[in-house]
Amino acid sequence: MSRMDSVAVGGGMRGGGGGGHGRGRISSGDPDAQRAANAEAPQIPHLLRRIGSLFVPHRRAITGTVVLVLLGAALSVIPPLLTQQAFDRGLFPPGGRPDVPVLTELVVAMVLLWIASAGIGVWQTFLTASVGNTVMGAMRMRLFAHLQRMELAFFTRTKTGVIQSRLQNDVGGVASVLNNTISSVLGNTVTVIAAVVAMLLLSWQMTIVAVVLLPLLVIAQRKVGKVRARIASQTQESLSDMTAITQEALSVSGILLAKSFNQQRSETQRYGDENRNQIRLQVRQQMSGQWFFAIVQIFLSIIPAVIYLVAAYLIIGDVPITAGTIVAFTTVQSRLLFPTVGLLRVVLDLQTSGALFARIFEYFDLDPAITDAPDAVPVDESRVGHVAFDDVTFVYPDGEAANPTLRGVSFDLEPGQFAAFVGPSGAGKTTISYLVPRLYEATSGTVRFAGQDVRDLQHEDLMRHVGIVSQETYLFHATIGDNLRYAKPDATAAELEQAARAANIHETIASFPDGYDTVVGERGYRLSGGEKQRIAIARVLLKDPPVLVLDEATSALDSISERIVQAALDTAARGRTTISIAHRLSTIRDADVVFVLDHGQIVEQGTHDELIALDGTYASLHHQQAQPVPAEGV
Repeated sequence: MSRMDSVAVGGGMRGGGGGGHGRGRISSGDPDAQRAANAEAPQIPHLLRRIGSLFVPHRRAITGTVVLVLLGAALSVIPPLLTQQAFDRGLFPPGGRPDVPVLTELVVAMVLLWIASAGIGVWQTFLTASVGNTVMGAMRMRLFAHLQRMELAFFTRTKTGVIQSRLQNDVGGVASVLNNTISSVLGNTVTVIAAVVAMLLLSWQMTIVAVVLLPLLVIAQRKVGKVRARIASQTQESLSDMTAITQEALSVSGILLAKSFNQQRSETQRYGDENRNQIRLQVRQQMSGQWFFAIVQIFLSIIPAVIYLVAAYLIIGDVPITAGTIVAFTTVQSRLLFPTVGLLRVVLDLQTSGALFARIFEYFDLDPAITDAPDAVPVDESRVGHVAFDDVTFVYPDGEAANPTLRGVSFDLEPGQFAAFVGPSGAGKTTISYLVPRLYEATSGTVRFAGQDVRDLQHEDLMRHVGIVSQETYLFHATIGDNLRYAKPDATAAELEQAARAANIHETIASFPDGYDTVVGERGYRLSGGEKQRIAIARVLLKDPPVLVLDEATSALDSISERIVQAALDTAARGRTTISIAHRLSTIRDADVVFVLDHGQIVEQGTHDELIALDGTYASLHHQQAQPVPAEGV
């Protein structure tokens, strides 16, 4: 399996937490299979109605836009009629000599109309741009907030780059449609109708010739639109892959991995392959329909020449047509070209953007697996710190029911108690740390917090009472102070220092030239592992939760850093209910109770000394860690 494939299935999270909604398009597996699955846009019920609902809060601005569009369209029809009058009454009146006063009045009227039309156009553009960008911004915010509510399993099975692409590329891809749809559709439609009416007033015979083939163009446009929508979906899927590759390969971890294995060329080739695919799709998307529009333009452009012939036959047939009528008719007809082509283009854009809207709404339609019950209550402060599992069985969403990660796990922790969970890799230790704050839902049994089923608690309030220090510390590309204030945005400098001192990191921070204003770099790469871990502990201390979850918080550190961090953890655990997922047994010798897990079950429990005396699984693990690692071949 390639690195991209292995990342795609999200297998690093103890079972991956996949499954859930069964939407194959969202799971990021094999790129070719994914593109094939997305060849057609997702089928979203009532798509047009849902797109229309986005504009409901902006009814007043839209109404103003409609009025301006109608007014502008009405004004656009008048100049050709004034042109007819300028020819028939000003330049070539019945008397034979030009009537300059009348011609002057008509010219002034035309100039004023053009000025008014330009002003209306600017005002209309402002309203449509404001509405379109506001709707796009609101949609982006709503999608981001919705993704924040999704359960952890969604993110373990979906590439970060794919999520970013939906949020940025897909939402950005509908921007022009949101900005221009109202004015383009309404304005061009009204202009076309008004132009046809004006042409009928001038000559119904010539009008029939001018519009006879328009229905065929509409039918052809629908076929072209379906092709473009399919290509647009494929293009956005390719952009998702490019964003995912960029996010993976150009992160600090990705660059370090590529350099470590000398795979820079391979990463460049991987990006280049998808880039070439993107170029091909972009060219296809831009070229799709070009022959159609070329034929439309040729058809509408040759009509004036045909009109001259028709006018000649009409005049020969004693139909009263003046030179002014012919000039005015061809003027109106030539002005029919741009709104007709514009209307066909915007309809094509709507069909194309429908595929992007469908991809966006596909994410909106994902229901978070973990939500508050209608009658959810806050945590009972009088019992906070009490944590219990009652016959808990858990199967990851993509796991096999016959092989659960946890099976029948039960324990009861009193407030302030220090409990450690140990066992072989894959025994289910970390899963327990996920179930306590309800990052995953127990398959059966009950997880209790402060005496209540976690499913009956308000999730935000539950998380407020739990602090987590994991093995993989995440720090933002920001200052140390900003990273600490993530736990308490209004923390004072004194509170930051107090938390840092308790975590044994203040002296180190003070030694930096910029102190708490030191920028840590992406994911804290400017700091050592022990420094990052102690900053994470200080952040949790600033949150001051009554329950602390330590998920192998020292397993990746060297022995010196481990001792320093362990001292900070001991301080952090003091007076709190502490659940420690331990790899190194030396870190939990003083635990009040140690639970030994094996194949998802608690097989032993007791203090360190009691378990050593029992001479079972725990004693075997302790013996293995106490032995030096033999050299290969010995």
